[in-house]
Amino acid sequence: MKTKTLTIRLFVALVIVATIAAFSSCTNKNGAASVSQTEIDSLRAQIKELTAGNEIVTKNLMTFDTLDYTVFSNQDWVRLHESHAKDIKVNWPDGHFTTGIDKHIEDLKAMFVYAPNTRIKQHPVRFGNVTGEWTAVTGIMEGTFSKPMPIGNGKFIQPTGKSFKLPMCTIGHWKDGVMIEEYLFWDNQTYMNQLGLGK
Repeated sequence: MKTKTLTIRLFVALVIVATIAAFSSCTNKNGAASVSQTEIDSLRAQIKELTAGNEIVTKNLMTFDTLDYTVFSNQDWVRLHESHAKDIKVNWPDGHFTTGIDKHIEDLKAMFVYAPNTRIKQHPVRFGNVTGEWTAVTGIMEGTFSKPMPIGNGKFIQPTGKSFKLPMCTIGHWKDGVMIEEYLFWDNQTYMNQLGLGK
């Protein structure tokens, strides 16, 4: 994937340089250059911005891979700050949102109480916008309902032993190398059905 990204970036840069060279060699009827230095400088600035944006997107996506494959899947919560801002806003699939990394860790831990082998080990689709400020990844979240699920007031739902495997998506809004907002998506009805709790 890294080689493909570098190849694409190199190709785009070469096309832009070739375009600049072609414009630079164009002349009007009087033999004067028809492309101004201002236009050439503008194109060079755009190349620089695109290149910088690609580097940021690549870095943010690598950070996100580590988040899901290592931090989330291994419950290594002390490392969550590597990808999440202290005051992160997290939008959950059921429509509610939370603020702050401590609350987010608390919510993530709760997912592992009844399914301690919950994991995300692949991102089939992953991309970001031109500035690197936004990323989107899809993944496969899987695990097994193998421990009692707390439902409040000292009550539990006993484990069904059923496994779940469902697609998920995360959209991240990044600033200074960490997410300041995260949007989590998966189908909660499918999740409950696969846990054996659907109606």
